[in-house]
Amino acid sequence: MMKHMLFHSTSNIGNSRSGRINTLWVFLAGACTLVVVLVLMLRTGPSRSDSGKKHLVMYCAAGLRIPVEEIATAYEEQYQVHIELQFAGSNTLLNQLQVNKFSEADLYLAADDFYTDKAVEIKLAAETIPIAHQRPVIAVLKENVKQIESLSDLLKPDVVVAVGNPDAAAIGKTIKKQLEKIKVDGTNRWAQLEQQVTKEGVFKPTVNEIANDVKIGAADAAIVWDSTVTMPKYRDKLIAIPVPELDSDPNLISIAILRSSTDPTASLKFARFLSARDQGLKTFEKYGTRPVEGDVWKNSPEISFFCGAVNRRAVEEIIDEFQEREGVIVHTKYNGCGVLTSEMKTIKNQSTEQGFPDVYMACDRYYLDNVRDWFQDDVDVSDVELVIAVPKGSTKVSSLEDLVKPGIRVSIGQPEQCTIGALTRRMFQSENLYEKLKEKQTADGEVVVEKISSALLVPDVVTGHVDAAVVYITDALPNMDKIDTVRVETTQNVAIQPFSIAKTSEHKYLSRRLFRRISESGKEFEAAGFHFRLGKPADPKPESDSL
Repeated sequence: MMKHMLFHSTSNIGNSRSGRINTLWVFLAGACTLVVVLVLMLRTGPSRSDSGKKHLVMYCAAGLRIPVEEIATAYEEQYQVHIELQFAGSNTLLNQLQVNKFSEADLYLAADDFYTDKAVEIKLAAETIPIAHQRPVIAVLKENVKQIESLSDLLKPDVVVAVGNPDAAAIGKTIKKQLEKIKVDGTNRWAQLEQQVTKEGVFKPTVNEIANDVKIGAADAAIVWDSTVTMPKYRDKLIAIPVPELDSDPNLISIAILRSSTDPTASLKFARFLSARDQGLKTFEKYGTRPVEGDVWKNSPEISFFCGAVNRRAVEEIIDEFQEREGVIVHTKYNGCGVLTSEMKTIKNQSTEQGFPDVYMACDRYYLDNVRDWFQDDVDVSDVELVIAVPKGSTKVSSLEDLVKPGIRVSIGQPEQCTIGALTRRMFQSENLYEKLKEKQTADGEVVVEKISSALLVPDVVTGHVDAAVVYITDALPNMDKIDTVRVETTQNVAIQPFSIAKTSEHKYLSRRLFRRISESGKEFEAAGFHFRLGKPADPKPESDSL
């Protein structure tokens, strides 16, 4: 009996161990499978163009509901990204964003760029993209029973007027701002209109609500956007009457990428789609707004950036960050500006735009002037000093004059191929030393080396191939443990770096955002040895052809 009990007991123990072992193997096998799946996901994960959020939240001015909904639907169908839209007056939405700074909103589209610019100013948004223009008009029923033809007619005792609330809607703020400038009989037009609205009419928070009041007969007239009257809901009922007093600079519809967005790259992609001339802007135009030029739509845009070699230390990391945030590719070519401009001329002589840069940042204005006709207005970003580099502790050279003395081995830029060469020539000419330098170049036993890029000059000094070289201070600073520098006492020892966008670029607005990023990078430029010329971040007017 004891044997039986022992056997039975042992048998149960064996079964129990077997169950635990089987369970352990199942667990280990499952874990291994999970690891394999995760590794495969990491190795074969989505490409940059397919990654990102599949749900974006956008705050949108109510008056633009119809075109924006149509664009958002088209985007979702193409890229399986749902755009959740929340509508209200532009100012109401901005106030909501200010109150709830930690919301997960990604984008903010306003009927007036005053609000998106304000969002950037108060650090709610990182950048903005322009979309289209619109102007205020008077909206009345097609019958126009009260024969309203002007702003003055709105002030008649029997006219009921609906106006957007200036504290909520962009249309209200716009007309208030413009009418306050116009005085009649000692009173500004806005005060007169406000009194009329208070007496007989109504202020409402969105342009759609005041247009609807006219449509249903609750008001005789309303001041709305010209695009409002063309919307399907109103175009069969309402007509627009131009208002000369309000026909100044048109309002600019724009979209801002919010700092609260958890995926700015996905947000920027939709914003580019919405503001592309062959995508969203066609829809905005269909509904009565006047679109800006806009970029051509590309799922993953690529732009070409010709950049003078001296700028590399300042802009390389900026470009990397810009590519990552925007989800785009910037093909940057660093070289002597003589080489870069020669390449541009070759491309143009072949009657093709293939390969021509979207953006050019020259080492100095000297080389931008050579290709100015192909670029828009430019902006001076920075300047950099030319100095003489000598081996550490050397006392052979202490001035520009010493470089033309016999026996002094010199390295300079080639004036036809790089900016520093052209500037060195100009500097020697200003001091009446250039002819002596040329004579030295042809003299037996003398060493005057010409390099095609500024980046090649300092190494000649470091390796001891020459006694001195004329270099940019930015190239000298990283090598100060091996070289010394000598200041050049002349007014011609400064190179100015301008930034410009090609007239033929199909990605001007993307390029402007790159410029904006550069214009915010004063610390990076100063750390690299440049003097940064832009104070507050520059904000190019997107509706013009210039920066």
